[in-house]
Amino acid sequence: MAQDSSKPAFWESRYRDKIIPWDAGKVPAALRDFEPVIARGARILIPGCGSGYEAAYLAGRGFDVLAIDFSPAAVAAARKNLGALADIVRLADFFDFASGPPFDVIYERAFLCALPRKMWGGYSDRCAELLKPEGVIAGFFFFADSLKGPPFGTSPAELDALFKPQFERVDDRPVADSIQVFTGKERWQVWRKPQKP
Repeated sequence: MAQDSSKPAFWESRYRDKIIPWDAGKVPAALRDFEPVIARGARILIPGCGSGYEAAYLAGRGFDVLAIDFSPAAVAAARKNLGALADIVRLADFFDFASGPPFDVIYERAFLCALPRKMWGGYSDRCAELLKPEGVIAGFFFFADSLKGPPFGTSPAELDALFKPQFERVDDRPVADSIQVFTGKERWQVWRKPQKP
């Protein structure tokens, strides 16, 4: 089994063998709370969409959602879960895909912490590239002193260093309904890409 979480084969084997402890099987409460503040019709990207529960939820509320994953097995699972909305899921690499117009929101759910740390700077840069001014990264961030992973933990200072100066944090709150692997170790945060002066 491949052990490099930057490669599709790592995730392919886990989805194929149904070893997916990060799959909550539901839409988290913090996303439900955040959804009403998203502008109607906003364009939303969900990288590493996994089984696609959040994609179905947001698309069902009228948002323009693109959900991507680079594991064919994950894409197949998401398309099955989405049924009539399956066409919003695309097999694609977050770091290298034709994204079209800029996004209003990038929804973060266990994607950053799935990436090897050497790729984190590229994640921040790519988010800045994909978002329109005033666009946001909104989602869950895993705080833990764990160098091994995935999931790879971070710290508040490390996350600040990663996102600033390209983004400013505008929300930060605890999470009440984490799945077991993240319980007590994740926070809901929103990071905004400021307008250029």
